[in-house]
Amino acid sequence: MINEKKVLGTLGLAMKAGHIVSGEFMTEKAVRDRRAELVMVAADASANTKKKFSDSCRFYHVPYAEFGRRDQLGNAIGKEFRASLAITDKGFAALIGNNLKLEVTKYGENENI
Repeated sequence: MINEKKVLGTLGLAMKAGHIVSGEFMTEKAVRDRRAELVMVAADASANTKKKFSDSCRFYHVPYAEFGRRDQLGNAIGKEFRASLAITDKGFAALIGNNLKLEVTKYGENENI
């Protein structure tokens, strides 16, 4: 069972610490620059957005998760609607991915998050 409040709270802490980039362009750039440790896409994002980030994460071997709604992700990081975001810190990515039991798709053989 995913504890949504903990995931959203952790996203807020990561944002305050400067370890989150959000929005389609910035998330994509973080993946390409190999700074992204975990990419999260809102479950209510368009199929095109989900496919784009899933494919990009698979290519660059970045863990990928679908979670929450666009308004929830945005509110958690102090913004309005956000369909995608990237966590750029291993510690926060591990906390969100492992400790909170979020279903994360890991790409590549040596992925440890």
